[in-house]
Amino acid sequence: MSFEYQPNPQAIERDSFRQIRELTDLSGLCDDGQQVVMRVVHSVGDPLVAQQMRVSNNACAAGREALANHCAILCDVEMVKQGITKRMIQNPPLCYLNHEHTATIAKQHGETRSMAALELWGEQLEGSVVVIGNAPTALFRLLEMIKAGGVKPALIVGIPVGFVGAAESKQALWDIHAELGIECITLLGRQGGSAAASSVVNALLRCNIDERY
Repeated sequence: MSFEYQPNPQAIERDSFRQIRELTDLSGLCDDGQQVVMRVVHSVGDPLVAQQMRVSNNACAAGREALANHCAILCDVEMVKQGITKRMIQNPPLCYLNHEHTATIAKQHGETRSMAALELWGEQLEGSVVVIGNAPTALFRLLEMIKAGGVKPALIVGIPVGFVGAAESKQALWDIHAELGIECITLLGRQGGSAAASSVVNALLRCNIDERY
């Protein structure tokens, strides 16, 4: 038995994004914003998620500049870290979820490891790109830290997935980002995930080398 399919990776990607442009409402987005939203659509396979995407006014520019300056990329889980295209970055993304001290901090405070891991980010948080694709508790804790006067990242990519706290954490990010003076990219509702979150960073990295669809 034989199957007919496209084996060429470049051809697959070109045709995928051709179809995404045809099927997705990208109105009201700048070119960089379109690239970001299309990458998220590509990662989840659903053009309708574009309707729930939110990109703050200076998010793409701030993220691109920070990434071009080789900022720290701080991830909530290893899957987000692994999803970021390594050939386009100088320094590896960081994830402290499995750090030797994280579980101890979480147990002491009675909180998730995702929350506890943020205590280990330290000064790396300032001017960083934060990528949260799994844990709404991490996003809530980050907002609490910034609201309490903590240092600010250049960009928060907040796209946790799930049924408990995910939609609420992303809505909180979008509602409060201007008040806190932070730039953000999010996907409202329950959808999201590691692939969607890392795809935003990959889109910005590609914009920096003018690799667009």
